Amino acid sequence: MLLATFALAKRYGTDLYTRDLALALLRQGLRPVVFTTNPGPLADEIRRATIPVVDDLEQLGVAPDVIHGHHNLETIAALLRFPGVPALFVCHDALAWHSIPPLLPRIGAYVAVDDNCRDRMLLEHAIPEDRVRVLANAVELQRFARRPPLPEKPKRALVFSNAAREYTFIPAIRDACARRGIEVDVAGAGSGKATDAPESLLPRYDLVFAKARCALEAMAVGTAVILCDARGLGTLVTSDSVDALRRLNFGARTLQRDTTADAIGAEIDRYDAADAAKVCTAIRSSAGVELLASQFIAIYDELRAMPAADDDPIALSRFLAKLPARIDPPAAASVPMRERILTNRALAPALRLLYKLMK
Repeated sequence: MLLATFALAKRYGTDLYTRDLALALLRQGLRPVVFTTNPGPLADEIRRATIPVVDDLEQLGVAPDVIHGHHNLETIAALLRFPGVPALFVCHDALAWHSIPPLLPRIGAYVAVDDNCRDRMLLEHAIPEDRVRVLANAVELQRFARRPPLPEKPKRALVFSNAAREYTFIPAIRDACARRGIEVDVAGAGSGKATDAPESLLPRYDLVFAKARCALEAMAVGTAVILCDARGLGTLVTSDSVDALRRLNFGARTLQRDTTADAIGAEIDRYDAADAAKVCTAIRSSAGVELLASQFIAIYDELRAMPAADDDPIALSRFLAKLPARIDPPAAASVPMRERILTNRALAPALRLLYKLMK
């Protein structure tokens, strides 16, 4: 199958998701190929694992049996390049324009990584409910091994976020931790302390402030996790709440409070080493990437068994025509974002094919 994604350049959510899923599919006996319009270090890592990576669909000498899309432009380019091949689309973001799902006949399944993305597809873009399912984000368990038991009280805390900067929510965390004698470190691109090996970093800490994938990785290791990021403050993840919070990807909908030192301190005071161990066990039993890969393989089998769907060039044309207007105002002001639509070199040959279909 062909995994189609925008970038494999940085340690961001979808880049890492694509890498981990491709490696898991390979381990389970499949032969994935990855298409990205923005390759980088993660693309090199995937290649070293013997998985082909291309940035031009003309490099593929044979058609895939399934197209697995992570972003709309790359998915459409693959659909146009390989007529008749069934596809699925994964919505990774409830707001970003590149996660707007194309409603096309050949996309037989739509996967949301959380309930927010499910709502977006159903309630904003008219994706039929019977074609949508939720497969929550996963973590590579061999990479993120379980740490030894936590101490009775936290001694070291980590703010683990690419959005973490000293002028945002870090001072409130430092204040709350200082009152309790807890040392605080920061890791992430925004602070200039990005890490390529969080699996080695996380086990050094008892308490982690994070959201989304960063929070999931910390829980898999066995640290206590308080959901917190530039968007706001959530809660300490407990064994009672972990399943419901995972359905929200430990993300935006869970971060609804102001990040004050008092509010953060109240969450720190709920720290429970034994319960954090239960959270770790729950994550490791239900959120492994091998399980996610198996779930996608089942969807691939469903798609292969479906009757072949006809291409709909009019639907494609309408989607692409409307897409620039759907970019939110901050992104619309960004020249690189507009250029990605107007000058996408991978999409150009696909658009020529679309023009021929419509003649």
